[in-house]
Amino acid sequence: MKILVTVKRAVDYNVKVRVKSDNSGVETANVKMSMNPFDEIAVEEAIRLKEKGVATEIVVVSLGVDKAQEVIRTAMAMGADRGIHVLTDAELQPLAVAKLLKAIIVEENPGLVIMGKQSIDDDFNQTGQMLAALLNWPQATFASKVTINGDSAEVSREVDSGTEVINVKLPAIITTDLRLNEPRYAALPNIMKARAKPLATKKPEDYGVDITPRLKTIKVEEPPKRKGGAKVASVEELVGKLKEAGVL
Repeated sequence: MKILVTVKRAVDYNVKVRVKSDNSGVETANVKMSMNPFDEIAVEEAIRLKEKGVATEIVVVSLGVDKAQEVIRTAMAMGADRGIHVLTDAELQPLAVAKLLKAIIVEENPGLVIMGKQSIDDDFNQTGQMLAALLNWPQATFASKVTINGDSAEVSREVDSGTEVINVKLPAIITTDLRLNEPRYAALPNIMKARAKPLATKKPEDYGVDITPRLKTIKVEEPPKRKGGAKVASVEELVGKLKEAGVL
């Protein structure tokens, strides 16, 4: 079985995000970038499935600027077999990403697609669900455990009330949550070997997909700073302050 994994180049999770001076977006110039953490988990899960003999090939896909190839090479250093980079400088929103991925999946015909549940930059958490709808495939989101049983997958999902276990028929879309696994570090020899692995470069026009943004960002602002707390002498005073704040 071939597994397709999507990865995104995002601001490193250790970096304190700053808003641009003109409030047009988040500052990314001279900022450390790395693979989206949820996508790292997706890559690791695909590699583990290959090590168990479930998968025969892992294809990694990333969309975006030229430097997005860095995260594809990282994934291949971890253990993926080859990569596909859709090169574009345009803003990519979830629906456009889902349409591009659909075109790639139709071409590649994988038995399973594993994606991070969301990227830590825009936090949309929409692409996996949109992709499943476009393909008319089953989906299992927020996965914390994945077991492949022949032509189906048993997936434990993180839900508000705890954990939900579902079975989906393959091919399917699975999106990963933090508890699924702990990604491995790429060893130096594997980093060197990754340079020789095949990486195809495409453009959105190659797939006939319109990536024109449908949403417009009006303004980006930092959240207001939290005010300090206050002590109250009695329950009555607490209730009074809550009423003043409009909570009660």
